Amino acid sequence: MIYSVALPSTVHKSAINHLLREGGQEDLCFALWYSSSGKTRTTALVQRLILPLDEERRVHGNASFTAAYFERALGEAIRAKAGLAFMHSHPARGWQGMSHDDIVAEQGHAAAVKAATGLPFVGLTAGTDEAWSARFWEKIAPRTYECRWCDSVRVIGDKLAFTLHPDLARLPVFRPELERTISAWGVEIQSYLANMTVGVVGAGSVGNIVAEALARMGVGHIRLLDFDRVELLNLDRLLFATKEDALRKRPKVDVLADALRHSATAGQFSVEPLEWSIVEEEGFRAALDCDVLFSCVDRPLPRFVLNFIAYAHLIPVIDGGIRIRVNPKTTKLRHADWRAHTVMPSRPCLECLEQYDPGLVSVERDGYLDDPSYIAGLPETHSLKHNENVFGFSLSVASFEVLQFLSLIVAPSGLSNPGAQMYHFVTSTLDKDELEECKPTCLFPSYIAMGDAAPIKVTGRHAVAENARAEQRVTTASQGWFVSLWKWVCSLVQKMK
Repeated sequence: MIYSVALPSTVHKSAINHLLREGGQEDLCFALWYSSSGKTRTTALVQRLILPLDEERRVHGNASFTAAYFERALGEAIRAKAGLAFMHSHPARGWQGMSHDDIVAEQGHAAAVKAATGLPFVGLTAGTDEAWSARFWEKIAPRTYECRWCDSVRVIGDKLAFTLHPDLARLPVFRPELERTISAWGVEIQSYLANMTVGVVGAGSVGNIVAEALARMGVGHIRLLDFDRVELLNLDRLLFATKEDALRKRPKVDVLADALRHSATAGQFSVEPLEWSIVEEEGFRAALDCDVLFSCVDRPLPRFVLNFIAYAHLIPVIDGGIRIRVNPKTTKLRHADWRAHTVMPSRPCLECLEQYDPGLVSVERDGYLDDPSYIAGLPETHSLKHNENVFGFSLSVASFEVLQFLSLIVAPSGLSNPGAQMYHFVTSTLDKDELEECKPTCLFPSYIAMGDAAPIKVTGRHAVAENARAEQRVTTASQGWFVSLWKWVCSLVQKMK
């Protein structure tokens, strides 16, 4: 199991303002956290600080807390149905280890926290450069708790900031292929890319190009989510697909994964092709292992789920889309617009940016968007009846999404938020959405850092995805039978010789 911690930038700033004091004086506080349970990673989402009252902690070079403060914090965790975290500062930079006093303080309270909340006690240490280190105290035997170090701590705000455990991080192997890439932004940023897990949700025209760019820039782990198969009508847009792939109806994620293994530049690269929808529990949990998600889908339900993940689970989601209109009389292009944006706490969500119709989320969940009779009954001008696309347009959308990603990670000249951008092909103009935060009626900010404890369930069955996997199993079995038969015939001919 991999462990990590994530904090919204608002919580991070409040904690740093309290913990980092002049003269090297250490300080401390408690906080509430909720769990984000991925396929292989458990993340503590720090949601709220519980600052000490007068006389609840003592500062004397080191810092210590009273029993009354601990009991008050534990009571708040029980009422909030949350976990309890202990935060303190060290007068040094970077990832911090633990002193004997630190171990005694955290390990000595782990049993009480586990018994009261059902969740492990989580410890965090802030360095003077605002870097965090973190660990979980897991029960391994009766009255015995052991430290499990986190691989990383992430701060999610306008910029995505990482602190990596120096011993658990993947050691980046900087091969000659990356020389010019590293010269653009330096070794530190490249180390982040090498240690990141990035999810690409949707392996269609845009997702293919985005994934290729990530692999060539040295991202260490890419997770692909899509249940669809390659068809002949995809070949004008899918970067790596061939006619043979279409005739064999190969999964899009398998075709893309094969290509990425050849083009990746990271020394320790891995790619995971997963034939799940993001709206299915398996796909959803796989997405929660990622540090950043690319939304390369065009349906309202998966966008709704990704929107939820961005806020409830503190995983930035980079989304984009294309809208093309053709003159019905002349069949000539009337206009083509595409946009890209990053959604996360401190930025407006996909619903507020009007990237999906919330009324259609339940309609898709009930299966109507896969019902030809329902689609046929919609007005001709309805967006669901328009699926025109051109590879060149997909190329530009993917480029916009990748640039959003680089701004988030690199923050050139300190600028990490380019805003929600829209490009108009016909007029060759670029607009920026003026909306800077969610609308007052939006519910998603109320889910920030709630993780698994959020009061809504967004996953369920996906009949189309289930059928696609079932068909693939039949196809694979048939191909296996044919291969076995061919081998038997060849061996028989050999014996006859």
